[in-house]
Amino acid sequence: MGAPGAFHGERLLREGLEALGLPADPDRVARLLELAALLGRWAPRINLTGHRTPESILRDLVLEACALTAQLPGDLGGLVDLGSGAGFPGLPMAILRPDWRLTLIEPRRRRHHFQRAAVRELGLANTLLLEGRAEALEAREHPAAVAQAVGPPEQVLRWMLPWVEPRGLLLLPGSEPGPEIPEIKGVLPEIRVRYQVPCGGRRRTLWIARKSCDMT
Repeated sequence: MGAPGAFHGERLLREGLEALGLPADPDRVARLLELAALLGRWAPRINLTGHRTPESILRDLVLEACALTAQLPGDLGGLVDLGSGAGFPGLPMAILRPDWRLTLIEPRRRRHHFQRAAVRELGLANTLLLEGRAEALEAREHPAAVAQAVGPPEQVLRWMLPWVEPRGLLLLPGSEPGPEIPEIKGVLPEIRVRYQVPCGGRRRTLWIARKSCDMT
């Protein structure tokens, strides 16, 4: 038995996934734990994230990504993560939804290299990694796009549009109360979802819009 107050990452992760109604099978749990451990090993060397302890990585990165995934349709089919940093939320999504096709776009080379190592070590065959800026790369349409804290919301949405198929989802997660979005051509706002990261996590919002079918 562990010492009083010891951190039990597997238990935390299982409880969090179950609270979210997401699969908590041994394979997914093991891969999410390995992703957290890998990030913990790399982070001090190349400044991937300010979260350095196993508990902080699991609570503030992994479970946050899991909570966001739980807000999306299970049959979404795929998603592009713009400015994905150390691979969040894209890498946990790829683990949780092996039937989705994930594309992670990251301009910073060292973070892109970490993503490559994670995809290789975790065997994520459903994940494509692109190094560069979303606005400078050749866009490939996806059912949805997500971006977290990569720029002003109105600018981020313009970067997203070429990467999303008509009627596809445009997703901006953030803290409460969420961003105020001006009217943008091609963007059809739908709903603002409020949710909470499990196991004592933060309250979050998810602003959801769709790409118009008429972009002329």
